[in-house]
Amino acid sequence: MDNKNLDKVTQDFLDAMTTESQKLMEMFGGKADSGNEYLEKFNEAWGQMLNAPQAPDDLMKAVSDYQKNQLEVWAGLLGNTPGAATKPAPGDRRFNAEEWSENPVFNYIKESYLMASHMLRKTAQNANLDPKRQKKLEFYTQQYIDALSPSNFAATNPEVIKHAIDTKGQSLMDGLQNLMGDMEKGRISTTDETAFTLGENIATTPGAVIFANELMQLIQYSPATDKVAGRPLLIIPPCINKFYILDLQPHNSFVKYAVDQGNTVFLISWVNATPEQRHLSWDNYVESGVFKALEVAKAVSGSKRVNCVAWCVGGTITASAMAVLAARKDSTISSATFLTTLTDFENPGEIEVFIDNDDAEKILGDVDAAGVLDGKNLANVFNMLRSNDLIWSNVVNSYLKGKSPAPFDILYWNSDPTSLPADMYSYYLSNMYQQNNLIKPDCLSICGEKVNLGKITTPCYFLSCVDDHIAPWKSTFAATDIIPNVEFVLGGSGHVAGVINPASKNRRNHWIKGESGKGPDHWLATAKDVQGSWWNHWAPWVKKRAGKQVAAPEALGNKDYPPLEPAPGSFVKARIK
Repeated sequence: MDNKNLDKVTQDFLDAMTTESQKLMEMFGGKADSGNEYLEKFNEAWGQMLNAPQAPDDLMKAVSDYQKNQLEVWAGLLGNTPGAATKPAPGDRRFNAEEWSENPVFNYIKESYLMASHMLRKTAQNANLDPKRQKKLEFYTQQYIDALSPSNFAATNPEVIKHAIDTKGQSLMDGLQNLMGDMEKGRISTTDETAFTLGENIATTPGAVIFANELMQLIQYSPATDKVAGRPLLIIPPCINKFYILDLQPHNSFVKYAVDQGNTVFLISWVNATPEQRHLSWDNYVESGVFKALEVAKAVSGSKRVNCVAWCVGGTITASAMAVLAARKDSTISSATFLTTLTDFENPGEIEVFIDNDDAEKILGDVDAAGVLDGKNLANVFNMLRSNDLIWSNVVNSYLKGKSPAPFDILYWNSDPTSLPADMYSYYLSNMYQQNNLIKPDCLSICGEKVNLGKITTPCYFLSCVDDHIAPWKSTFAATDIIPNVEFVLGGSGHVAGVINPASKNRRNHWIKGESGKGPDHWLATAKDVQGSWWNHWAPWVKKRAGKQVAAPEALGNKDYPPLEPAPGSFVKARIK
């Protein structure tokens, strides 16, 4: 392909990117009528800042530093000598390629962008707003900064240009095809979705569905040992995502690990709600979900008590259920493991920028009108919390460089969200995130009982993750001041990778045995840093509470709860269209 044709291909590609940009923003902005909602939020937040009292010394210093560094860069560019070098934030890989430093023009573009980003960030940080507006300002400023990175545009990304020349323009054509394909799907592809099939090479731990109702299917997994713990293990996953994050592939399946440790494992597979199921409530998730699963697990295993493992919102539902059981003086749950679970929502983390009073009112109105919280919109929100890793890196690789996403099981799961019933979600948003009612003794009535988390005496294991941006560990740590009997463990990494840290690979680290009662920082300062997976710490903890060993069951279910279909069941295979 000659240069003239290459230029035409490049221009056609850029034109297509411009024409389709609003649709692209819709795909991760989560708002059909305004693809640039995040930009509107940025403008709104900065408007509030400009009308507020400022910290002039800090603002003037940010501007002065920016001007000084710009002059140094220009001097270096004109004099062919190194100028100021602005380092990207730790973990920022956008400018790692040597092309960004070797070419003076692109080095200037990179440096100028990083300096402008620093100035915008500092300006936002020094705004004198109330805490919630301050968080929103800083969040949307960062979104604006990330969106305008020169790495996101073909004409200002030297890696893209070099790749286009090396492939004689084919990468641009491939990128355009990838873009159009994602436009049809209405979302950005982050992995090769054709590489995985549920029940074949993902979610493959052997088992069977032994019970189903409108809300959930209950799976029992086949034993892997001759002897099993007398008390079964019930896993309650999040209902805003599908359960198979806990059963990806054999080498990183928490479900398989729990089975291999000699547990009789049951697991709830929640329904992917439709508008016709809008009536399903928080009480239903407790009564027809957790309580019914406990009933079946006891009937099948013959045990009067059950150990539980719950993750994220599944943990919040489980904590609600345990408070109901405490009110009823019911000791069915022998122990409870909570994975990255909020019980105190006073400081819910970065997601708070989406759910202040004005936004929450609109969200609740949209959910009520639709009958469900669309799982795709919720997935978009979570992606925006890590936009460079989950949005823009994929835009660059797929649309600008024309590369097909590689198969990755966690990202496949991340692209397969679930919807929540309107009644349940409205209760969750209002009573947890907005009013923080769950930690207020006797404030909520659930399943006919006034609930008080402080009356839960069950031994609890709380696993949080140091880099969690969805359930910040210092917020989850608050449970140690609410629930009397808590073993707190802090894992490395984030909300997903920190939990799915297989014992077989034994990566990362975790902290244990910190001193409680003096806050999270003191706990961490006094904790023991242990290398390897938290799974190895958890297994003996739950074993102590699992009862005597008994012979493994010869068949799944029983006469009242016979196998209905093989695991992973049909509920988990329902995808949002």
